[in-house]
Amino acid sequence: MRNTIDNRIISLAATLLDAMKQMDEVKVKILLVFNGEHFEGLITIGDIQRAIIKNSSLKEPVSRILNKNKIYGYINESEDSIKDKMRRMRAEVMPILDEQGELVDVWFWSDLFNKSEFVEREKINLPVVIMAGGKGTRLKPLTNVIPKPLIPIGDKTILEEIMNQFETIGCQKFYMSINYKSDMMRFYLDQLDHHYDIEFFEEPKPLGTIGSVSLLKGKISNPFFVSNCDIIIDQDLRDVYEYHQNNHNDLTIVTAVKSFKIPYGVIETVEDGLMTGLQEKPEQTYMINTGVYILNPELINEIPEGEFFHITHLMEKIKDHGGRVGCFPVSEHAWKDMGEWPEYLKMINVL
Repeated sequence: MRNTIDNRIISLAATLLDAMKQMDEVKVKILLVFNGEHFEGLITIGDIQRAIIKNSSLKEPVSRILNKNKIYGYINESEDSIKDKMRRMRAEVMPILDEQGELVDVWFWSDLFNKSEFVEREKINLPVVIMAGGKGTRLKPLTNVIPKPLIPIGDKTILEEIMNQFETIGCQKFYMSINYKSDMMRFYLDQLDHHYDIEFFEEPKPLGTIGSVSLLKGKISNPFFVSNCDIIIDQDLRDVYEYHQNNHNDLTIVTAVKSFKIPYGVIETVEDGLMTGLQEKPEQTYMINTGVYILNPELINEIPEGEFFHITHLMEKIKDHGGRVGCFPVSEHAWKDMGEWPEYLKMINVL
């Protein structure tokens, strides 16, 4: 059993950043926490996200946020009872403990259930605005021929992958901001077997990262998603909406936790050039704007008509009015920016 879970095991002393990196590396969202040979509990990506939202440092150990009240299966419990727990919790992993609380087995959803048995989460039907009017200069020369949203990933385009993700959680109405090669965009989407419910709106000139949304005044009355046309997020976006609602945000940014390691020793100095400290190859972690947001509908009125206006300008406006701009964190590899050649080539398995 131990060999089957080796890549899911993390030490109680490991940091939250270590846990996020391990989840990214092995492509899972749950790890089993051990203190030596003793099983201590589970940590999920949701646990880490909630800790970050509460302003916990990513350098804190896993032990600081470990939830001791998670539900597990027990060796003297019937198989039907354990499977029922897994269904109710939609649990990908279920540790099985003995009477002393030691881990004796781990059950995986994929080994026990058909896909059809998965308990579906309640859908949300929010409008989605996709900003698809840019020239895609970072992907030239490919975008000299076709617009960036129509660049293929497998047998679909980037745009279809994005819309399919939103449809999966229940979103049905799309508004698409277009400008560059807009005729090609309309033609391609009209020819698809899958007829998305899309309302196009065309900016007469480049209006920045959010300026064209001013053209939707009077059309949207609910909170709505805004997404760049080259961003794929490996996250159930219903979690983002739940966070947005529970925290009474005006605008919520999906942020990615991204680490940069400086490949040199970093020296700190004071007056007269005297060294006060040395860090060998330090690692810095930042919250990166992914280009996916939730906005309350009244914010559309804050976007000036016909003017160049970035999403950062809107954020500043909200803050100046005493509003709330929230950040929902995802792991570094949960964010794929298809607008960059290295990320795009990774996605199509060239790199």
